[in-house]
Amino acid sequence: MLKFLKNWTLPIAMLAGVLGYFVFANFTFLEPTKPFVNTFVAYITPFLIFAQLLLTFCKVDWRELMPSPWHGWLLLFQIVSASVLAALLIFIPMDGSYREVFEAAMVCLICPTATAAAVITGKLGGSASSLTTYTLLSNILAAVAVPLIFPLVEPHADITFFTAFLKILGKVFPLLLFPFFLALFFRYVLPKVHHFLLGFHDLAFYLWGAALAIVTGQTVKSLMTSEVPGSVQILIALAGFITCALQFYLGKRIGTIYKDRISAGQALGQKNTVLAIWMAYTYLDPVSSVGPGSYVLWQNIFNSWQLWKKRKNEIKSGEF
Repeated sequence: MLKFLKNWTLPIAMLAGVLGYFVFANFTFLEPTKPFVNTFVAYITPFLIFAQLLLTFCKVDWRELMPSPWHGWLLLFQIVSASVLAALLIFIPMDGSYREVFEAAMVCLICPTATAAAVITGKLGGSASSLTTYTLLSNILAAVAVPLIFPLVEPHADITFFTAFLKILGKVFPLLLFPFFLALFFRYVLPKVHHFLLGFHDLAFYLWGAALAIVTGQTVKSLMTSEVPGSVQILIALAGFITCALQFYLGKRIGTIYKDRISAGQALGQKNTVLAIWMAYTYLDPVSSVGPGSYVLWQNIFNSWQLWKKRKNEIKSGEF
């Protein structure tokens, strides 16, 4: 049963999120529980992301984390591409229905690397330590850039930019970076706690699945309650596809120059979509969360193809 859940975590989590939304939306006897559920979801999602990052960072051997030139090029692409889209949204008037397309693409570009990317990278034959280094750097970049960019893109009439900046910084910065410092603290100050956390080998994976189910439910809620035309929603999903293809392509091209093609491709292309959906749903137009929601599908289709291709080559060469 556990093997089945691990092999099919992605579709099971997404299906659970979809069914969960429709159950709460259509069964009237659950109406009294909705305020509690909404409050619970608002708190549990960032907690799951935090716990997932903490367990992942506890497994890292910091002596193996060395910066590479391709890290700098990928970070530069992330911040420049997201900033360009933000500038378009800020300075060019757009129909409200189509702003979500650019917001979705922006979130997919600035979102940090998935914590699970190291696993896929290792299976494909890349450098897990190099990938982990970039994961940390991309989290730092997102923690700084998101509070600066999002309030400008989606300003709120009732609060100033500085207030919005502090609000988002207060939630995003600790969520992304505090697990990093806490993991270091446990490793060097409380080694028994660190050793205890290392015992939960696969827990981060299942926490990711639980968070994915919740944010999938939120994305479906945005779609069902939105007045945005279906054609715009398709364009948002297409924006997710284009950003996914572009980032995998550029990552691999840049990585080839520095002889680390697999790691760089996964670093730029495989995103922490749970975090991206949460950020889009919380700080931008909720409909824009469809973009990173579709990104889940696109990146996992590509990863599945990569793993299948590698397995096929191993069978041909007699290694498998």
